[in-house]
Amino acid sequence: MGPVFAFGGRWFVPAPPIAVHDVLVDLEHYPEWWPQVVAVASLGPDDARVLCRSVLPYTLDLVLHATDRSPSRLEVGVSGDLSGSVRFTLAPADGGRGTDLHLDQEVTVRGLLGLASYAARPVLRWNHHRMMAGCVAGLSARVAGAG
Repeated sequence: MGPVFAFGGRWFVPAPPIAVHDVLVDLEHYPEWWPQVVAVASLGPDDARVLCRSVLPYTLDLVLHATDRSPSRLEVGVSGDLSGSVRFTLAPADGGRGTDLHLDQEVTVRGLLGLASYAARPVLRWNHHRMMAGCVAGLSARVAGAG
């Protein structure tokens, strides 16, 4: 078993929660607005294979399984190079014109990357931060109609 990473974040997205939710549940279109999502392949109504690559020269190969798609929450189980869960929580902000987007992620790094991550923890955290910056920028542009 590899090391466990817990990530969290909170961002403001300038669109109502329903618009943000609609983009987040449309996983197949992530590569159009999230630069670090290289490819998505549907494996069924609740499952997808996702390839992600941020700054580091390594492409994560993940399988996501949707466990909650309610209007205020999107949660997926993760397997592949990582195992664990990722949850986005959405709450109205700015009088309903915006969304407070919260990320809670806890994953175990598996395989060779897991072995390397013991020594590279700060670099992997930085890489994840860059990936999430791409997510928020792309998501904000997408819901504004510019993505």
